[in-house]
Amino acid sequence: MDDEKKSGKQELRERFIEMRASGRSFASIAEELEISKTTLISWSKGLVIEIKNARSLRLDELYQRFIVAKERRIEAFGKRLEAILTELDKRDLAEIETEKLLMLALRYGDSLRTEYEPLTLAEKGEGPDLSFLDEYTNTWKA
Repeated sequence: MDDEKKSGKQELRERFIEMRASGRSFASIAEELEISKTTLISWSKGLVIEIKNARSLRLDELYQRFIVAKERRIEAFGKRLEAILTELDKRDLAEIETEKLLMLALRYGDSLRTEYEPLTLAEKGEGPDLSFLDEYTNTWKA
């Protein structure tokens, strides 16, 4: 078999691996590549690891695209929220009815309470465990 035929067969196998990794059926691959279904089944037995790896790489790529898309959505929501808050800062609250203003005050108060973290000071003797340093510092001479 000459180099050109080997190269062509290798290219067909690589296309087959990609098609199987994407979930295509043997029948549809056989039709597109013009290779018998039995030949493709035989190839798949010898290329199990390659197909599995190609599928994993494909899923990883899709996952990365999803993560990037999710980050973009979060960033867009954050920018929109920032724009809304900036606009609210420009507004005169004198236009708001007393009842609605009171409800807003209560909601903001609740929001502040959920954000609040009480200050806790450590007592003498409390703090991080640094006992592991004892074995080193006991050997130090002044």
